[in-house]
Amino acid sequence: MASYHFAAQIVKRSAGRSAVAMAAYRAGDHLTDARNERVADYSGRRGVAHAEVMAPEGSAPWLTDRQTLWNAVEHMEKRKDAQLAREINLALPHELNDQQRLELVRAFVAEQFVARGMVADLAIHRPVAEKGENPLNHHAHIMLTLRQATPAGLRAVKTREWNADSMMVAWRAAWAAHQNDALRAAGHRAVVDHRSLKAQQADARERGDRQAAVRLARAPEIHVGPRARQAALRDRPVRSRPVEVGPRRQRGEGPLPSRRVVEYPRIDRGRRLDWLSELLLGNNTRARADIEKYERQAARLRRKLDHWDRQATFHIEGTVKGAGFRWQRAKAAEEARRARERERQRQAHAAKRAAQVRSLVRELELALVALRGGREAVLARKRQLDGWARSRGRSHDRQDSRQRW
Repeated sequence: MASYHFAAQIVKRSAGRSAVAMAAYRAGDHLTDARNERVADYSGRRGVAHAEVMAPEGSAPWLTDRQTLWNAVEHMEKRKDAQLAREINLALPHELNDQQRLELVRAFVAEQFVARGMVADLAIHRPVAEKGENPLNHHAHIMLTLRQATPAGLRAVKTREWNADSMMVAWRAAWAAHQNDALRAAGHRAVVDHRSLKAQQADARERGDRQAAVRLARAPEIHVGPRARQAALRDRPVRSRPVEVGPRRQRGEGPLPSRRVVEYPRIDRGRRLDWLSELLLGNNTRARADIEKYERQAARLRRKLDHWDRQATFHIEGTVKGAGFRWQRAKAAEEARRARERERQRQAHAAKRAAQVRSLVRELELALVALRGGREAVLARKRQLDGWARSRGRSHDRQDSRQRW
């Protein structure tokens, strides 16, 4: 089943990032970073299915040259804590082929980013089996300029409205709509939803879709990016520290902006890989308990169904015997007629109850199918995490995991 993933981040110089090096890595290209006088050569990288730079119509032609574009961005930003670009990460439907995925990404980028004046450097990655990557993990990286493209190049002032939360909400909804349109056009029944699991479950309950509601009754997973995976693979110790967040500069007149301290040592849960493993463990335990509960309910309902089916087919013979007086025969006939009517009503009631119970059994069976399928997906995801754990030689974690699972 297609899965939804849309994540955005700001590329910051203060984090030691270089827009040129990032673009080279994502596109599998060979670029020279003029600011740092370094060469970023990733031309031998595997898994890059497609890379291109898209710019608004009528903008400067040099904006579509990857090396010129990102060197210009680096040159324009003077501050040591400058924001260089915005990066969007997208999960692509594995149900589509390479050409369909390319058309999907191009259409979305053109409508939502390029049409607003951004330059978009997109790279589509396919999973590399030799590296042990998930064969369904087709995804795209999109690096976006923070300044609007013009016939002369990039504007001197950044476009601040692109940073609005409402813009991010609109982009997330639009990406879901684009994927569903592409899946439907290709003849697939799979759909994606950009909303939270909690919101999707509430909507399913309101629609009376019990199968979807039980499938969505799980804790959301967290994303384990390349930095978190590398930290786990190299078994680096986790160090958390308090971090100040909030505005750094005063805009206009008024009091100085206040900043707050986030106490990460209190809320940190260790390695993200271990955190995700615990979430999957919890989802598996919850699914297993729900499966056992639904199986007990289904067994009780099947016993009731058997009872009502027997009642619906039970027949009482009512005949008039003897040749007594006429009034006696008439009375016996009336009593037989009433007995048959009562029998008919009992059978109708039993048939109605049997139909109701049969519908509940069918609903529970569908819910069980959804739960078992969801649990299989959780187990497959856990096996992938176990593969990462084996790569870092954490045998004691694997043994503990097998005991719990």
